[in-house]
Amino acid sequence: MITLNKKNHDIKLVAVADNKANEFIKDSAGAVTFISEDKTIYLVIKQKGCRVKQIKAGLKSALSTYTKNLNIDLDSIINQLGEENKDLVFNTVYETISFLSHDVVSFKKESKPSKIEFNIETKNDFSELEAAAAIKTEFINYARDLQDTPPNIGTSEYYAEKVSKDAANIEGLKVTVLGRKEAEKFGMGLFLGVNAGSAHEPRIVVMEYCGDSSKPKTGLVGKGICFDSGGYNLKPSASMLGMKFDMSGAAIMLSATMALAKAKAKANVVAVAMFTDNKIGQNATLPESVLTSMNGLTVEINNTDAEGRLVLADGMTYAIREKGVEQIIEASTLTGALVVALGSSAIGVFTHQDELWNTFEKASLKTRERMWRLPIFEEHLERVKSGAVLGDLSNAVKGYEGSSTAAAFLNEFAEEKPFIHFDIAGTADIDGRGQGVLVKTLFEVLK
Repeated sequence: MITLNKKNHDIKLVAVADNKANEFIKDSAGAVTFISEDKTIYLVIKQKGCRVKQIKAGLKSALSTYTKNLNIDLDSIINQLGEENKDLVFNTVYETISFLSHDVVSFKKESKPSKIEFNIETKNDFSELEAAAAIKTEFINYARDLQDTPPNIGTSEYYAEKVSKDAANIEGLKVTVLGRKEAEKFGMGLFLGVNAGSAHEPRIVVMEYCGDSSKPKTGLVGKGICFDSGGYNLKPSASMLGMKFDMSGAAIMLSATMALAKAKAKANVVAVAMFTDNKIGQNATLPESVLTSMNGLTVEINNTDAEGRLVLADGMTYAIREKGVEQIIEASTLTGALVVALGSSAIGVFTHQDELWNTFEKASLKTRERMWRLPIFEEHLERVKSGAVLGDLSNAVKGYEGSSTAAAFLNEFAEEKPFIHFDIAGTADIDGRGQGVLVKTLFEVLK
């Protein structure tokens, strides 16, 4: 639990620039030292290097080493970064503590909930920032819990039921769950083609929130592949690990929408989460099959392991044609090529709209979620079209630049609407744990 100027705990964390106050303080950037006589943990923040990283590293070390209730002298940290950065300091400290102290999903026999309390001490008035930070971090952690759910539990039916139940507690949200019957009615041949080998029913979770009808309606479309085996283009066994995280885009878009609604933000959004798994079965889609999308384009399946773009394409068409969205923001763990290019260092961003990119880039500098814009060239679309022998488009083309050709494929379903694609393949999960990426940046842009 995190409080602001409410509780006085025995141990305090104080930021210093060096070890002049006590020679026993480790005088290196981001280092923490507990001096028992002072009942104080000293965090060293140097002017050289990224001071935000030093704060995060110090807090991580402190929280992993000292498992007692803690006061945090926020003003001492602000002193090291300057008064002009006080909002950045508050958000960094609050978000880091929330992330590190969250009781993550665990099925271990001995797992126990954390009871450690953190009190942030400051003379500044951060009440508004605190209210926003509490909501943002709540739904970052909510997304993480959805991501971490084991795939034998986290099926399409499970996620649809859970999210619907949880959203019912938030005023202003409208949730509709669509199944096979509705997908067939809308002609979602791509979505149903991915689901064809599954033992679980497909689910589309449509979550609507309107806090300001004068705002353009924005579609938030998320990939919800609950487990991706690759289908008949079966993944190698080593690549199966982590495939429960292939639903991260859907978890993030739904969580961001829930955060906006709880904050009563001046936003107008429709989240469309496309839940299914991608497995082998007697009815599973075969390579070289041709499927018809909701918008009428036919797609030749040259690789059943390039399934994410298929479910997203039908999700985008649904958002545009049935919900009347005026722009599309989409997130997905889409391509291994993005991981090769950026690793876990940055989110890959693809769009033809400079204005959209500029908006998100500016927000990301504030939220400290690093993004990197990558291209969609004309030749990427040409390859997507020429790679198909029998259909309008190929879902997987040979050669390099796989992230850009995937983005070019998706752009064909934007129907001339402003469209931005976030490939979170390298950032959605790290070391076997969901990260809830993009939630706070979406909140910042749409609030």
